[in-house]
Amino acid sequence: MEALQDINQTVMIEAPIQKVWDKVSTSEGIELWFMPNNFKLEEGYEFHVQSPFGPSPCKVLEIDEPNKISFSWDTDGWVVTFLLKEVGNLTEFTLIHGGWKAPDVILPKPNEKSSVIRDRMDHGWAGIVQNLRKAVEG
Repeated sequence: MEALQDINQTVMIEAPIQKVWDKVSTSEGIELWFMPNNFKLEEGYEFHVQSPFGPSPCKVLEIDEPNKISFSWDTDGWVVTFLLKEVGNLTEFTLIHGGWKAPDVILPKPNEKSSVIRDRMDHGWAGIVQNLRKAVEG
């Protein structure tokens, strides 16, 4: 059975790339549009995101300032990546949530099928990237 596709959410933000980077690469910045956390911009750094299911253990996997941050999220093999690209005087921000299992695999924490959680999170991320846009542009 094939694994589910990555979630991919992109938003155009009316701001220079550095301004967007500051909101996605600091603990305070991330809290404004996502969730409380103790993130540090440091490869290999282990941190927690305060999710609705309780604290999720995360680990910074890759940093390529100001274009990319990648971290593992929770214990199900998920990887979340922030991609930033300068497009004229705008910044294109893409969030990728990968590492999904096959649709029928039950995820232990929410105790639901992978496919159900993916759909729910796809909608969630769509709102979250809009929150980022508002946080930066506001």
